[in-house]
Amino acid sequence: MAPAKPGAPAKTAAPAPGVVGPAKVVAPAKAPAPDLAPAPTKVAGPQTAAPKAPVPGPGAAQPAPAKEVQGPAVRYTMSFPNAVHHEARVTATFSGLPSGPLHVRMARSSPGRYSLHDFSKNVYYTVATDGSNHPLPLNRPDPYGWDVTPGADGTVVFNYTLYGDQTDGTYVGIDQQHAHLNLPAALCYAIGLEGRSAEIKFDLPPTWKVATQLRPGADKNLFLAPNMQYLMDSPVSLGVQQVRTWQEGNQTIELATLYLGPAAELDAYAKKVQKVVKEEKAVFGDLPTFDFGRYTFLADYLSQATSDGMEHRNSSSVTSPRPLRDEDGTKNLSTVAHEFFHSWNVERLRPKDLEPFDFQRVNMSDALWFAEGFTQYYARLSLRRAKLIEDEEFFDDISRWVNLRQNSPGARYASAIDMSRQAAFNDKASSSDPTNAVNTYLSYYDQGAGLALVLDLQLRQHHRTTLDKYMQALWQQYGKQQEGYAPTKPYTVPDLQRVLGEVSKDTVFANRFFRLYVYGREQPRFNESLLGAGLVVIPTRVLGAALPRQVEFDEQGRCIVAYNAQIGSGLYKAGIDRGDHLMMLDGKEIKSAGDLDAILHTHSPNDVVFVRVKTRGGVERTTQLILAEDPNVQVKPVEGVEKMVYSPNQKTLREAWLASQASK
Repeated sequence: MAPAKPGAPAKTAAPAPGVVGPAKVVAPAKAPAPDLAPAPTKVAGPQTAAPKAPVPGPGAAQPAPAKEVQGPAVRYTMSFPNAVHHEARVTATFSGLPSGPLHVRMARSSPGRYSLHDFSKNVYYTVATDGSNHPLPLNRPDPYGWDVTPGADGTVVFNYTLYGDQTDGTYVGIDQQHAHLNLPAALCYAIGLEGRSAEIKFDLPPTWKVATQLRPGADKNLFLAPNMQYLMDSPVSLGVQQVRTWQEGNQTIELATLYLGPAAELDAYAKKVQKVVKEEKAVFGDLPTFDFGRYTFLADYLSQATSDGMEHRNSSSVTSPRPLRDEDGTKNLSTVAHEFFHSWNVERLRPKDLEPFDFQRVNMSDALWFAEGFTQYYARLSLRRAKLIEDEEFFDDISRWVNLRQNSPGARYASAIDMSRQAAFNDKASSSDPTNAVNTYLSYYDQGAGLALVLDLQLRQHHRTTLDKYMQALWQQYGKQQEGYAPTKPYTVPDLQRVLGEVSKDTVFANRFFRLYVYGREQPRFNESLLGAGLVVIPTRVLGAALPRQVEFDEQGRCIVAYNAQIGSGLYKAGIDRGDHLMMLDGKEIKSAGDLDAILHTHSPNDVVFVRVKTRGGVERTTQLILAEDPNVQVKPVEGVEKMVYSPNQKTLREAWLASQASK
């Protein structure tokens, strides 16, 4: 996922492993309209033929599903009769069922996200029938699912209305123009049938086409999945698609785009995406063997979309309201680069604690600093290597990673592993109560990117190897071999440490790096590592720049502290925090940003001034405030810094580091 979150092709004519043809069951007649259906009644009690199985509670782990389960495929249909109001109608048919209750669920989490989302909140008008359209009573044991006992024919047809109005990688976006579907947010499933194959049929407006990694079925707009895990990992884009397709080696890459701009813009953009694919392929030495020989970018570049990216096994969901031209197109490319790199790192080269994915609770991982952070580093490095961004922009990325790590109070007290474990509360998870994240959290994307940067430069300077070689070794040992649409050998953090020792030929170095920076809380040696590439870390030395960033002016012209005071800042030391009103500074009233700026310009670093504060509780007081310098730094090339020399060794290292690998 993007933060702000990448062999011979399979013959598509042959059935995929684990996929069976359409189940031979009697097609039910159209279900009654929701407002005409009889009111659901609770099932009287457990059936005598089989005791009622317990339904997993919200925090209960699901058992790993069997790789293949015999029985009719789970069949879904989806139509959009009320798309203008963001609704779809979904029917799920479960057949060949034993007696006893069927436990139908909506997912609470989604592949690529590391927090709960409770998708059942957008499901309503639920109706269950047997295969002959006879109503079946529904019972709702908890907010996340329904119990229904099959009829004599062993079939449950479960109908519901789905609402979705957010076009991104996590939710569902539906309107008259398109539908963008993250399937865990769209499709129910049944406990115990996760290993069955599945098929989904879309009933679409005439001009809409389907883009998905799912394997096409025999009928138009019918698509197949070998099991529920694969189905839920397969996003779908519906609309008037513009598709650009090319071959990379013996596999197909396609860019399926919903975009209203000129075709020429899309053509130019597709050529840039091709460069990204080649550069990232060069990092690992080869492409993954994509299921069915195809990888699809599901790109919705529409004004109603939310900027997002989400990785999947053989596709990525990339959404943005930005156009594809000029600077905006480059911003979109950054998401593409991140998600495509995930087709190796996290989809196939996968942490063991993410396998199998649990749809009813959060999979907590110790390795997101690597899975997401190293991906973040390579996404930006690949754009630079492909000459899609300039040196200055990449150096700005580096400056950001350095500043965030050096200035984060949380990173002083929590390791990279600890930050990875906080994903459940920070990966677009929502809550109404404020948190103290400014003092306790540093994104595993940025922390991991900084670690990747330092490790790459240290390997180049001291060990005659590169981070590329490290990624290749991990790929060969833990990612390349796949079975049943999953890695045969997912990795652990100790595995990452061991392979680093092998690649560097220095287990002491590998052990120390992990002890200090992964398990430990030491700050990486950015200055030393960057200097080897002819880059220098220079303080910005802007007086008081942090103070204006921490305040906002309301409609009454009051200067309000907008965020939690960061540990070590002048506000923190002065006992001032979020919601407090700064009335006067150095004896002068503050009624605008201009007032604040004028006062700061009359002072020098570390001046102590009096500040008049009205707390959010209404108490006025006067205290002292230290006007500290902005703690941020800027990474610059040494050749642009006075009295510094760009040595031949620095030049050689930097050029090799930033050079295109695809052209070799």
